[in-house]
Amino acid sequence: MNRPAITQPQLAPVTGIDAHLPAVPPESLTAEAIRARLAALSAWTPEFAGDGGRFADREPAGAAVLVPLVQRDEGLTLLLTRRTDHLRDHAGQISFPGGRVEPEDDGPVATALRETEEEIGLSRSHIEVLGQLPVYSTVTAFQVTPVVGLVEPGFTLTLDSFEVAEAFEVPLAFLMDPAHHRHHRVEFADAERRFLSMPWPGPEREYFIWGATAAMLRNLYRLLMAA
Repeated sequence: MNRPAITQPQLAPVTGIDAHLPAVPPESLTAEAIRARLAALSAWTPEFAGDGGRFADREPAGAAVLVPLVQRDEGLTLLLTRRTDHLRDHAGQISFPGGRVEPEDDGPVATALRETEEEIGLSRSHIEVLGQLPVYSTVTAFQVTPVVGLVEPGFTLTLDSFEVAEAFEVPLAFLMDPAHHRHHRVEFADAERRFLSMPWPGPEREYFIWGATAAMLRNLYRLLMAA
């Protein structure tokens, strides 16, 4: 079965912007605060659980991604990748480093760390795992576990040129401010799909963060704002 895809998602109509919601306060955007929050809330219901593989023709498969929070002097940043344009799946999209769980992996943390090393050359020696976010189910039937990791500066990246076009950092405070969260609606494959985006005006170009990546970031926002 040929899977449908949303073409030019940045052109999908914007149906709302969440400027009415409060931003995560600076004191909650520290490594210590995020570590404590992840430890305190062992079970919670995410805002976005995913699309449940509704456009897949196979059984669900496990996957994991790293949500890499880099400790910078000016505050935490999020390390993201842009996939190369020739890939069959998710070409050109902004994503977390990660991928499918392999038989030799000892759980999602091992998958996230291994895939991060393979995709961008970030050694696990620079990463402290803080915890996990709820599993997110993609339209392609992957059950993705987001693993939140604190990254110590001083690393050097070596990108897998086949899969990764570039890696870049976004201030976490920008992404945790719902004034930058946009809701979209698009019709395709005889159905309506709604998705979230967080366009970031980088120093040299705009990065259109959307889909599963944006949804998992919104779940992180909800976690950090939980009472």
